[in-house]
Amino acid sequence: MKKNLLGISLLTISGLYFMLAAIIILIALLTDIPVLYGIVISIIILIVQFLISPWLTDLSMKWFYKAKFGYKLPDNINSFVEEVCKQNNMNFPKIGYIDDGAPNAFTYGRTKNDARVVVTRGIFELLNEDEIKAVIGHELGHAAHYDMLFMTVAQLVPLLLYGIYEICMDSEKSSSNNKNGDYTALIGIVAYVLYVISNYIILMLSRTREYYADSFSIEATKNPNSLASALVKIGYGLTTAPTNPKHSAARSNALGIFDAKTSKALIVSSQDDGQISKDNIKQAMKWEQWNVWAKWYEFNSTHPLISKRLLAISSRSRDFNQEPYITFDLKPTESYVDDFFVELLINVLPFLSFIIGIIVCAIVMANEGNFMVTAGIVLLIIILFSFIKFKRKYSSNPFKPSTVRDLLSEVKVSHITSIPCSLEGTIIGRGNPGCIFNEDFVIKDDSGIIFLDYNQPINIVNKIFALFKSPEYFEKRVKVNGWYRRSPVPYVELKTIEIDGQIKKVYTYKFILALYVIGVIIALGLLIAPFMI
Repeated sequence: MKKNLLGISLLTISGLYFMLAAIIILIALLTDIPVLYGIVISIIILIVQFLISPWLTDLSMKWFYKAKFGYKLPDNINSFVEEVCKQNNMNFPKIGYIDDGAPNAFTYGRTKNDARVVVTRGIFELLNEDEIKAVIGHELGHAAHYDMLFMTVAQLVPLLLYGIYEICMDSEKSSSNNKNGDYTALIGIVAYVLYVISNYIILMLSRTREYYADSFSIEATKNPNSLASALVKIGYGLTTAPTNPKHSAARSNALGIFDAKTSKALIVSSQDDGQISKDNIKQAMKWEQWNVWAKWYEFNSTHPLISKRLLAISSRSRDFNQEPYITFDLKPTESYVDDFFVELLINVLPFLSFIIGIIVCAIVMANEGNFMVTAGIVLLIIILFSFIKFKRKYSSNPFKPSTVRDLLSEVKVSHITSIPCSLEGTIIGRGNPGCIFNEDFVIKDDSGIIFLDYNQPINIVNKIFALFKSPEYFEKRVKVNGWYRRSPVPYVELKTIEIDGQIKKVYTYKFILALYVIGVIIALGLLIAPFMI
């Protein structure tokens, strides 16, 4: 397994550096731009960053997440980690602990011998022992495979390609009479295209390494089904049981498993018997298997879709005398491709109308036409298309009482199409577990746990709320109204949250509506102004 991963990594990184070398050779042959100094400086900066980043991240964890290092894992978990480290000739990782009920685990560091593994209180309260071992085994896999080192080396390529693009564009502008000016601009464009391509190659490499970290955990625990159930609990939020009191003592003790790109961590707890309804899991998998947006989100993500990881893990179950954890045998009753293209059109129309509007206004000005009337009409068209998108995102349908399980089974939902819903449950932690500046929540009802997006129109208000008010909501029973979306993480953007009989409102919806009203007034003003002069 390690040899296969090493081969894939070396082949991918070699391809990336081949692209970089080709651009550098073109510059050397066709221009006189001194890019060598910039490349050397970038490499030095990246090396320094690589060397000091674990220390900086330690400080960030302590200051902003209130993480405590030197945490003593429960004996059975600690023995498991010691055995895995011994088998893989690596040092015991530095363990960090964040006192937050949202379960999360991640690793960082330079090599396998100075890795940090950070866990939250929620890991011990909401997962059983075998699942905890599987999650920590996944993180140890990242360290054992030198993922941090390989990804740093790979990420140097897009950094340098973008730097070359900027140098070429600046050089072309400042030396228009340079005989190599045409080559410089062309090389800059090629460098930018390769910069975009290299970023997607790195995302692909990252997703591949996630599969190998899962395989490492399976080999270490000899229990693929525990990793699968942990993925379902943390990734989908399916549960029918209260918080596990067995690990509540963890409260007093002084490269995540999912994509943290948007800081929307999904959480879950187990049923009393440790098993979750397979039908509920299949219902939750439908969106990833059928909705076209899921493929697009994965293409832009560091992590594979959870359903794909579940099926890959389940394919290993029989190797360890277990029945496959899950098989997805549901068939769609309709095509969702048409919905995707409708949503895609709704998403791009405001931008397209803006671009076309600029062109039309420029033509009118060039021909000495009535610019103000044209601008007013264009602005109304832009507002119309933008408002259509707004109404799709903030549906005006009633807020229907729902459960997490109900929401997860919805297929016709995305970052554009929302489902108004009402949930009742308990706030168990922050959306970004432990982060004192994160205003978002995680709510747990009788069927599962889901992320709540608290988003006031003025960002500083969100941060003040996070620092001084949000802790008052922890462990409290609440009722929320909002819009359920998926991108690909399931979440609910809040409109109201009721606690202790008081309703806290989020004003983003009304704020955007007010902006539309102002926009329409301006557009009408542009239309009638010429006739009032």
